[in-house]
Amino acid sequence: MDTGPIIGVTGPDRGGYIAWRMTALAIQRCHAKAVRITPSRPLGKLRLDGVVIGGGTDVDPFHYGQESEPEARQAMLHSTVLDWLVGLVLGVFRAVFATWSNQDYDPRRDHLEKDIIQHALDKKIPVLGICRGAQLMNVVLGGSLHQAIGHFYTEETSNIRSILPRKTIAIAADSHLHSILESRSCSVNALHNQSIAALGEDIAVSAAESNGVVQAIEKRDHPFFIGVQWHPEYMPQSDLQQGLFRGLVRCAARCAYRAA
Repeated sequence: MDTGPIIGVTGPDRGGYIAWRMTALAIQRCHAKAVRITPSRPLGKLRLDGVVIGGGTDVDPFHYGQESEPEARQAMLHSTVLDWLVGLVLGVFRAVFATWSNQDYDPRRDHLEKDIIQHALDKKIPVLGICRGAQLMNVVLGGSLHQAIGHFYTEETSNIRSILPRKTIAIAADSHLHSILESRSCSVNALHNQSIAALGEDIAVSAAESNGVVQAIEKRDHPFFIGVQWHPEYMPQSDLQQGLFRGLVRCAARCAYRAA
């Protein structure tokens, strides 16, 4: 029986279960099959039609020629009742299933995902990066990261960290992201303390905050190479955010058909 395109979803060996389940749900809602990939459960011989590079621990700054720096964190805005309910439920589940580690970085995961991203570039496989995933996509193409982003904010515009969609971002009108979401702005959640700095080769900014913090990137000479700083998998109530997964699956289906 046809299960639709096969989409690989990367993540860590320890933790990340709720992110995986929510991403798999979003993919399944688009009539595609999600396959979990971790350092101890690598790609193998499985043919993938598309890839989601998931969120998680920070990318080791070694990969973009820097040493580790102290982190900066902060937090808060406006949400619907449904947003609050979904955020509360997901927040509880994330806390229950969290697997704590004293490791700042995950070198095995970095290596695995860098190989997958390069494979997706070489074979023109659609890839969606989420948070850390977007950052690593930029790094693979020679870009760098801000290891801390507190300096972008003031007391009036503190760095929101919330599973709720409490940040408003602007989307570039000429971007692939705009053609998928069909919107010039949207509300997003924020769980990150790092962001994209120097852009990688042929990478364009497709969304940003008003203070310049990059919120989405893309490679426009690739069928679907989009990275978002937020977590669309944690907003199942948003049809607009579900559009990211629909766009990925549609492109994966077209690419799989041409490769058949």
